[in-house]
Amino acid sequence: MVAGGVRARKNAPPREDVLVAAMATIAERGLDGLTMAGLGRQVGMSSGHLLYYFRSKDELLLQTLEWSEAALGGERRALLSRRGPVRDRLAAYVDLYVPQYARDPHWTLWLEVWNRSQNAGPEERERQAAIEGAWHRDLVALLAEGISRGEFRPVDADRFAARTRALLDGFSIQLAVGLPTVDRADILAHVQEFFTEALTPR
Repeated sequence: MVAGGVRARKNAPPREDVLVAAMATIAERGLDGLTMAGLGRQVGMSSGHLLYYFRSKDELLLQTLEWSEAALGGERRALLSRRGPVRDRLAAYVDLYVPQYARDPHWTLWLEVWNRSQNAGPEERERQAAIEGAWHRDLVALLAEGISRGEFRPVDADRFAARTRALLDGFSIQLAVGLPTVDRADILAHVQEFFTEALTPR
């Protein structure tokens, strides 16, 4: 029994290969096209071995989202560390946040994980909160910098960030699910208009 378990671990592909394959499948065929059996065939594992490593499809999806978010987090930190006006970096943050197009694979995965999380345990909830918290903290830091430099009028950065992300989520979900009346360019324009009205020094 132990020898078989060791052999399965040695023959298993790197965890990241599985997550890359899962994300690629979501991008190409949507969530309906992602099955444990199909993913196993892609990476040379049985669905049983996949369940051994990930315990459930819910856990696979959450780990795939965490992996995708880690990549986005690197992009976000890079753009936030740029020099220049804070307003430009705020626009870049929004551009990174909002889906690129309808059925954007990252947002498709995000929506599915949150939908499945209704019955999630406390550990999974904490991991999801960590994803949201990273976006929130970076936005708060941007707003605080803009206020300290006099680019933005004084606001409560934490509360303003919460409202901003609620606005972004609302628009993003509409775009991600493919509502025909929602256009990405219009979303970005709405958000920039909101920033101009709310943050321009008086």
